[in-house]
Amino acid sequence: MEGDVLQERPLGAWLRRGAADHPDRPLLTMPGEIWTYGEVLAESQKVSRGLAGLGVEPGDHVGILIPNSIQLLAAIFGTTLLGAVFVPINARYRSLELGFVIDNADVRVILTSDLMDEHVDFSKVLRDALPELPQECSTAKLELSEASGLEHIVMLRGGSRPGFVDEGEFFAGAAAAPPLEEESAADPGPRSPACILYTSGTTANPKGCVISHEALTRGCRARIVERLDPGPADVHWSAGPLFHIGSLQVFLGALVTHGSYLTDKRFDAARALALMTENEVHHAWPWFPAVIQDIMALEEFAPEQLRSLKTLMLSWPEPLRLEVQDRLPWIKLFGACGMTETAGSYATNGKDDTREERAATNGIPFDDIEVRVVDPETGEPLGFDESGELLVRGYCVMDGYYNDPEKTAQALDEDGWFHTGDVYARSPTGQLTFRSRLKDMLKVGGENVAAVEIEAALMRHPGVRTAEVVGLKDARLDEVPVAFVELEPGSNLAEPDLIDACRESIASYKVPRRVHFVSPGTWPMSATKVDKNALRERASSLAPT
Repeated sequence: MEGDVLQERPLGAWLRRGAADHPDRPLLTMPGEIWTYGEVLAESQKVSRGLAGLGVEPGDHVGILIPNSIQLLAAIFGTTLLGAVFVPINARYRSLELGFVIDNADVRVILTSDLMDEHVDFSKVLRDALPELPQECSTAKLELSEASGLEHIVMLRGGSRPGFVDEGEFFAGAAAAPPLEEESAADPGPRSPACILYTSGTTANPKGCVISHEALTRGCRARIVERLDPGPADVHWSAGPLFHIGSLQVFLGALVTHGSYLTDKRFDAARALALMTENEVHHAWPWFPAVIQDIMALEEFAPEQLRSLKTLMLSWPEPLRLEVQDRLPWIKLFGACGMTETAGSYATNGKDDTREERAATNGIPFDDIEVRVVDPETGEPLGFDESGELLVRGYCVMDGYYNDPEKTAQALDEDGWFHTGDVYARSPTGQLTFRSRLKDMLKVGGENVAAVEIEAALMRHPGVRTAEVVGLKDARLDEVPVAFVELEPGSNLAEPDLIDACRESIASYKVPRRVHFVSPGTWPMSATKVDKNALRERASSLAPT
């Protein structure tokens, strides 16, 4: 890498540097399209000028609701080139979740498009979340009681929509705006906020993690440079959406090492295998186990198709990691541990780890990141190979939860330690191994899901008296949500009624796969509350075989 690789730079500066050094090198490759560094910068500058024309200033928050595409990258970098903060919005959110994030994050402008993700019409979802949107297209500022700070919603692609600024008006304003300076005075410092990433927690609403430029760029270089040892112009593939830190960190890792990034608008195993084969992928990040399982299960899959592959990141489960190592013996398999609050991974396996360590552990922390394993009740440090809550401190940790000082204080202590809520053990050699979670959380296909969020959605139905949600183990998705519900007297709701009601208000991956009904007075109880361990056992016994 070049001599100044360790200098901390904001995201926009990394794109400028890549475009200056390698303007014709592919940065984004998707089925049927390739976008070079120079082209991504040019598209981003157009968006940046358009945002400036709408009055966006450094430090303002710009929401982005777009699936993987050049429009998404242009929205992210168009925002950062202006010194503003981007807020990626989960494309699977529905009206309740979307309305909360827009208001909670103080979003001033939303950028969206007509690109469909899982057959979702984003303009319709936004109108459902913001029913006061006007019925005509206009560049006039919005005045909405449900999102008082929101001034404009822009269609970056897709023409006119009532209540939206259409792409023609937006880019006409961009063309009239003065060109951006090569090194903008709006460039923030490395510890300035780059983005607000929303993640589910043990509350009814998502929490916005304020992530700095340094946390994103330095963390990505640590993953790539310290552990993967990439060559010039290496090709990186990830299956997930770029609004998720699990994929955003992979893209940014490719950017800061002048590599190329492969992805798709949605995951399809056959398309993914063809994309990786055609582009001779070097580093693969499958996001969660079902992705690599689906690829290896393809009738046309042959290990030699991925002969170019040097590394593959897969954290769990151990039997799958061993299977992947056996079928692709030339690769280095890496485990990892991380979360949105730590800007992605804060530890991975080392380059010299043994096969057994790669299969069984989640790796060692990066340089300048500290970890502790403590007793969750007393906070006292634990010894080697003892299981306790993992605490993390360093440049990777978020600055807090946006607009939520109470939850920030619960997660970040006065000494700067982030309390992950995850249970790990640490070996004498520094290897971390995941054991379980302290929080009432589910992990559904790579997404964190708060049980209380699903419970709240169920209990909005007037026929539901109370609801409890637990995770049921699933071979493909790790866990799926299962609900236990007590109905109001006289209610005759059936399982499909409640599942349909959830589909209308929360993301599809959060919708319970089964609903079991509980009679009054028959809940399993601990001393003071419902015993969820007993419910998990019951869910397993009731699961279809």
